[in-house]
Amino acid sequence: MAKAVKMADIAKIIGVSTVTVSKALSGQKGVSEELRERIIKQAQEMGYQTVSALHPEKMRRNTGYTIGVLVADRFFGQYESFYWKLYQEVATAALRKECFTMLEVLLGEDETGLHMPKLLVEKKTDGMVVIGKLEDAYLDRLMEYADVPVFFLDFYDKKGKCDSVVSNSYFGMYAMTNYLFDMGHRDIAFVGNVLFTDSITDRYFGYLKSMYEHGVKMEEEWVIDDRDAVTGKSDEGFEIRLPGKMPTAFVCNSDMAAAMLVQALGKQGYKVPEDISVVGYDNYQPPGMCDIGITTYEVDMREMAWLTVKNVVRKISGGHYQQGVSIVNGRIVYKDSVRRI
Repeated sequence: MAKAVKMADIAKIIGVSTVTVSKALSGQKGVSEELRERIIKQAQEMGYQTVSALHPEKMRRNTGYTIGVLVADRFFGQYESFYWKLYQEVATAALRKECFTMLEVLLGEDETGLHMPKLLVEKKTDGMVVIGKLEDAYLDRLMEYADVPVFFLDFYDKKGKCDSVVSNSYFGMYAMTNYLFDMGHRDIAFVGNVLFTDSITDRYFGYLKSMYEHGVKMEEEWVIDDRDAVTGKSDEGFEIRLPGKMPTAFVCNSDMAAAMLVQALGKQGYKVPEDISVVGYDNYQPPGMCDIGITTYEVDMREMAWLTVKNVVRKISGGHYQQGVSIVNGRIVYKDSVRRI
């Protein structure tokens, strides 16, 4: 069956490396035209029908590709998700390039069991975008398995094997913490599971940089989880636990975490910003969670999505694209959740 054919199978018959086969089928440089024709012919004979190079009309137009999008189910919670909005931006960007997207939600058991996306198994996509950090073991297997270009969105590959597009998490949270200091705060806590995603980790270190530069020692109890450490979900019985010694301000790794914090503070009788100041990250506040506008660092989702789609399309067609980690800057959006002291 066609879906069982792998690049490694083609490479073994031709007597070349899998990398050479990949370059030939994606139209990249570094392969002679004679060898490219042999590889394409062999792929056709073996039933490898969904590779972009087998559809020259697509390559000439640089359009018409199908881009798969993979998102873990834990990122689609009870509330309207930041990642759902990010996917919509990717879909819109793809339409601008006259391409199409297919969304696949990865279940927790499939991630743990290392079950590859059906979009790849059934060869329904010319390229793949992964939105949100997955388990390292799954990502390693995915990169070995994938026969199409893969891009990561909103996280990066620690091993440097995959191209990615991220927001400037480190500087963004550094800027947000500096803003709180400018407003007179010194006792500042961080809300977010520090090692759960690369983005949260980077935001934590941006927070730390500001704290150290202002000569403030961080209290251990001022690093507060915003989700279940195992499931990664925050909408199924999870509640933020406030510290015994309260700070005057909290810097949160996302607007979702900030909204949850405002709820937790309200249950304890605290008002924002009269008693406690709160800032977030993303500028994507879940509707209906809290009544106050949260001062935040806006992520340029549209630019992140456009850069991702543009690079994926160029990589599929063998064109020049921005390799490695691409960082997209944002800006502070001032709202109503911070009081000067």
